[in-house]
Amino acid sequence: MISLTDSQKIGMGLTGFGVFFLFFGMVLFFDKALLAIGNILFVSGLSFVIGLERTFRFFFQRHKVKATGFFLGGVLVVLIGWPIIGVVLEIYGFFLLFRGFFPVAVGFIRRVPVLGSLLSLPGISKLVDKIGESNTMV
Repeated sequence: MISLTDSQKIGMGLTGFGVFFLFFGMVLFFDKALLAIGNILFVSGLSFVIGLERTFRFFFQRHKVKATGFFLGGVLVVLIGWPIIGVVLEIYGFFLLFRGFFPVAVGFIRRVPVLGSLLSLPGISKLVDKIGESNTMV
């Protein structure tokens, strides 16, 4: 079992609540208050889990400047009060930030019994392989 420090436990809770508020804000027709709270909790929880320095290094690497700009710009746009545009920017930035992680996640999901068989269906398998190929070239 993985042992977590107290700050990492707090960070996991904050991140979980952040994801919940983001999801709930989208379900309630892009409620800007819930989305703003979710964004703040998610980013603060991430910094608690991996630490402030590592969070800063992750977001502000040279090759991730565009992705960070879209993600944090989307957070700012949601905080200003345009939730739909902000969420679209955040999703694009999130995809760019974590695209190197997608092949690892797909490889893990392929080993899960039910989900693995779904990913091996003809149309989905080609799409997943294409996403994995395009992400490994970065």
